[in-house]
Amino acid sequence: MEQTIAVVGGTGNLGAALARRWAKAGKKVIIGSRTAEKAQEAAVRLSAGLDTAILSASNLDAARAADVVVATVPFSSQAAVLEEIRPALAGKILIDTTVPLMPPKVARVQLPAEGSAAQRAQQLVGEMVRIVSAFHNVAAHKLATDHEVECDVLVFGDDKDARAVAVALADCAGLRGLHAGVLANSAAAEALTSILIFLNKTYKVDGAGIRITGQLDRSAAAD
Repeated sequence: MEQTIAVVGGTGNLGAALARRWAKAGKKVIIGSRTAEKAQEAAVRLSAGLDTAILSASNLDAARAADVVVATVPFSSQAAVLEEIRPALAGKILIDTTVPLMPPKVARVQLPAEGSAAQRAQQLVGEMVRIVSAFHNVAAHKLATDHEVECDVLVFGDDKDARAVAVALADCAGLRGLHAGVLANSAAAEALTSILIFLNKTYKVDGAGIRITGQLDRSAAAD
């Protein structure tokens, strides 16, 4: 059965880029925003040249219509957006991409009291939602192109099957998704984002990412 993916906060840079890549790969994608009108404008723009049109709705309606919900919102909006869509999340997979960046010191690691943005998300939506944390260390402006992006996506979650869904979506977006352990481990990738921002500034890098070296047997993760 075909999965429907809702990208909540899908009018932002990361959400828009992921939505377009998944739609280009033939996935059914709904962009959500605070207003349906804003979502519709983004969906029309992002659907240009694609065989599969991107749909649009308000954040809540997009989450209701989806099997998998991907939240691509800044840390400052995370709590409000998750509270908004929580009635539609029970029994579903929520992929949270939130990184706890706190301007103006975004190149400094500042994890929340809960341990990570992912753990904060779990507390906000409750245990009936299978939370996965991913897509922290990928440059959105690179994803927005049609070029290959040589970057790994570390995927965290307490439910292995839910993690596998996010790994497959990372692969579908032209990246390499890797199981990286329990949800609490997300703190490492979230913190790494600030380090990558520092490296970008210090070494004039156009969107540093991560790549795991060595010969990985990805089939072993399915065991």
